[in-house]
Amino acid sequence: MSLKRAFDPVVDANTRLLILGSLPGDASLKAAQYYAHPQNAFWRLVGGVIGRDLSALPYPDRLEALRAAGVGLWDVIASAHRPGSLDAAIRNAEGADLNRLVETLPALRAVAFNGGTAARLGRRWLAPRPQVELIDLPSSSPAYTRPLSEKAAAWSALGAIIRPC
Repeated sequence: MSLKRAFDPVVDANTRLLILGSLPGDASLKAAQYYAHPQNAFWRLVGGVIGRDLSALPYPDRLEALRAAGVGLWDVIASAHRPGSLDAAIRNAEGADLNRLVETLPALRAVAFNGGTAARLGRRWLAPRPQVELIDLPSSSPAYTRPLSEKAAAWSALGAIIRPC
C-alpha cells in the first residue's frame, strides 16, 4: 500500500475561509489537482458560494478565483496509507500542521471541514481559537450520496463568512 501525500495549501494573507478536506483521492493525485474526480461536487458547491462557475475554468483560474474570494484549501491529513480513495480505508494518518498554517492567516474567520473524516480529525488536531468558527459540511464526494441540493444548502452558509467585514 503506497503512501499518499496532501498537496500544498492554497492560501494567502487574505484567506477568510479555509476549507479542509481529508486527503486527495486517486483522481486528484493523478491530476495533481484538488477535487479532480469528475463526480466530486466541490467546484460546483464552492462556486455557488462565491457566485462563479468554477467548473468551467481551467484549474489555475479556479484556484485564483478562490484566493480572490478569500477562500483557501488544504487537507487535514499530510500523509497516509490508503488503497483507493475512500476515507474509511485511511491508515497511519499523519496530521497536517493545521495550527502552524492557521497562525499565518491574519484574516481567517472560519475553517470548514469537507466531510466527516476531515471534521473528526481536524477538530481533534486544530487548537481552539475563539475568533475562528469551525463548520462541518456534508462531503462533496460522490461517495457521500446526499442530493446535491442538500449539500448546496449546507455549503451556502459559507457565503456570510467570505463577505468582507
